[in-house]
Amino acid sequence: MNNISDLLVEKECTCGMTHKCNIKNIIIENDAISKVGELLNGYKKILLVADNNTYSACSEKLEYLFDSTDYEIEKQIFKTDGMLVPNEQAIEEIKNKMTKDTDLIIGVGSGVINDLCKYVSFINKLPYYIIATAPSMDGYASVGSALIIDSMKVTYNTHVPTAIIGDVSVLKNAPIDMVKAGFGDIIGKFSALNDWELSNIVNEEYFCEYVYDLVYDCLNKTIDLATGLLKREDESIKALMEALVIVGIAMSYVNNSRPASGSEHHLSHFFEIVGLLNNEEYLFHGIDVAYSTIITCKLREELLKLDLPISKNEFSKEKYIEDINKIYKHSAKGIFELQEKAGWYSKNLIDIYNNKWEEIKRVLAEVPTSKEIENLLKTVELDLQEFNDFYGEEKINNAIKYAKELKDRYTVLWIYNLVKI
Repeated sequence: MNNISDLLVEKECTCGMTHKCNIKNIIIENDAISKVGELLNGYKKILLVADNNTYSACSEKLEYLFDSTDYEIEKQIFKTDGMLVPNEQAIEEIKNKMTKDTDLIIGVGSGVINDLCKYVSFINKLPYYIIATAPSMDGYASVGSALIIDSMKVTYNTHVPTAIIGDVSVLKNAPIDMVKAGFGDIIGKFSALNDWELSNIVNEEYFCEYVYDLVYDCLNKTIDLATGLLKREDESIKALMEALVIVGIAMSYVNNSRPASGSEHHLSHFFEIVGLLNNEEYLFHGIDVAYSTIITCKLREELLKLDLPISKNEFSKEKYIEDINKIYKHSAKGIFELQEKAGWYSKNLIDIYNNKWEEIKRVLAEVPTSKEIENLLKTVELDLQEFNDFYGEEKINNAIKYAKELKDRYTVLWIYNLVKI
């Protein structure tokens, strides 16, 4: 795997972009929290953001750290029994704890805490650090902040943290499902990278082979970590966290999440959004991504059976509006606006598919089979039947059909839903 410090150096790339990541410090090792004090020179008033679970995960280390410093520390500790939702209310609670003198935000947590701190620090033009409490997702080093705004999953381009702290002695004691989620988030790159390559063919979307290879290298290295992760071995936990951070750096290189998020993430977002709208439970993001990767690989397998793609029945706008209103309820208006702007429904995609079908099939065939992904997930004790039982056939089929509406990004879901299978 690449040396992380080498990736923080600006790079001129053959893709035409200058890749850069403005993170100043990444420390992933045992007792990393003890080194935070060395990074605080120049700051005076710090806002620490966590929830009751993430704070308790490293409270002794944090209290020792801040008791030995002269910094003024304000705390926003969310009290929650379930999953914290990164919505307007959570944003306001953080902002209410800030003063005009706050000059640094430190998040203590994983996905949701990172997204909230990333967004609030960005709109207030402040730096932020993230002290990771679980190797559960790949967004630590990315520029994207994934929030739930007006019950819609919205990703804002913000900024990277100034420092990422991964204390292995904390990370390895995260709930085991969060460790599995991190593994699953990386496995999802099989699908995400394939969607990126597919869109490059269908839409001539920008594509960078260097970034593609960087993410794929993390994927290959993570596959072998399963046994050590279940045993919570230091080296395996450290390697997973490094892989997740490197994928985040890859996203910052292209200033969006394309190298790491495709159809498998859209399915995951569907389960989350529909769960929030209907007050229904959903799985950890990375676990949903993992299982959804099996689904998207099955879709590719179905498409590969076609000699040539034939369009389904003519698109009915009336039926489309009816279905989206039923599925997404009061969030439907945002869906309509997003897809009107994206223009996928007005584009003659079927002609493009016919003209480029052999090239499209070549790309679709590059991913592992759904059975191979299923077996990979079993190495970390993730069983597809759990996913099927949890969501049920109807919700999974709805996800396949309607998850594509949540984003303006092209993925295999668009081609699968347009052609006759």
